[in-house]
Amino acid sequence: MADARQEEGCPPRGGRTETAAADTRRRRRPHASGMHTRAEAAQERAPDRRAGEASGAAGRSAPEDPISRELPLWEERVAGLGEPRFRAGQVFAWIHKKGILRPDRMGNLPGSLRERLADEPFSLAVSLERVLTSRDRTRKFLFRLEDGLAIEAVLIPEAGRLTLCLSTQVGCRMRCAFCRTGGLGFERNLRAGEILGQHYAIRSLLKDVEGGPAVTHIVFMGMGEPLDNLEETRRALRILSHPLGCGMSLRRMTVSTVGIPAGLETLFLETPVSITVSLNAADDETRSRIMPVNRRYPLGDVLETLRRLPLPPRRRFTIAYVLLRGVNDSPEDARRLVRLLHGIRCKVNLIPFNPFPGTELQGPEESGMLAFQALLRSKGVSAHVRQSRGSDILGACGQLAGDRPDV
Repeated sequence: MADARQEEGCPPRGGRTETAAADTRRRRRPHASGMHTRAEAAQERAPDRRAGEASGAAGRSAPEDPISRELPLWEERVAGLGEPRFRAGQVFAWIHKKGILRPDRMGNLPGSLRERLADEPFSLAVSLERVLTSRDRTRKFLFRLEDGLAIEAVLIPEAGRLTLCLSTQVGCRMRCAFCRTGGLGFERNLRAGEILGQHYAIRSLLKDVEGGPAVTHIVFMGMGEPLDNLEETRRALRILSHPLGCGMSLRRMTVSTVGIPAGLETLFLETPVSITVSLNAADDETRSRIMPVNRRYPLGDVLETLRRLPLPPRRRFTIAYVLLRGVNDSPEDARRLVRLLHGIRCKVNLIPFNPFPGTELQGPEESGMLAFQALLRSKGVSAHVRQSRGSDILGACGQLAGDRPDV
């Protein structure tokens, strides 16, 4: 695949080299390949949202991190410095709307406040280390975190839109068989500032270096399960959508999840973004085999949660369905899926499996995929085949693994 991708020179912040960065990486875990091996390994690693939140993020906590700090906390901070609260909005806008992280460049602040803010640890906490460009112009970004771990984000250009796919965790607890990130195991949650930092670093590259178009849509579909890091994900969403922050409409942001019911309900009711639920099977036996989380949150619980949520008129959920040859792509699977989704206002995105090193799984035959789609449509289900983007650089759905070539 090396000849199919272009590597762009992006010197990391602070001059970190690939070799130096490698010295900071964690001891690697054995690679578990194959559907059954992943499922068996996951039985002892069942996700627990409370445990995920308790694990938190290494290093600075969110309130101590200026990039993660929401406006009310900034108001407390500036009030503690003897300044009027409206100064907090000015600082917040400089950071999130204008991308300025140096207090001495925050021109509408009084000099005394700029001096006192100089001690704040203003930084994105992510260093852009490498950019790979696909034949289809999709770009994958490798970021190094302060503790030496790595995450990836993906930028997808389409007609009239530019979509950025962000990561929310280092690794993932879900262990889905069709997802390369699951082979990493779980390292830690990202702080909101690290989630936002991916966006801000890419925004700066697009605007200040390339002079190109801005990101129009954001999807939380990178490494990790967003609802397993619910509070930091919601914090990032609130900052992205705040009028003094990025000011991005929640309708232009999508969170993809395996369907953790309590987190799904909290997210929907308190931060009404678009929601994609990764279903991938139409019966519990198959879903438990390829998605061990189903043993804890079976199909019935996930779908009942969707039926219960008060979806506004003219809106619908998205159901993601990764098609795996001989596993979940038969006509009977399609008929079961129709029955499962009855009464849920949704569309189905059919995603052909994107292979990665070490997996034994295969994508569907094109004729079988189109037949699956046709059967859904014949029963009144809106179904679309989603074309893979960036697969030649391992940047497509299910292919991200940070800097771990062994996974």
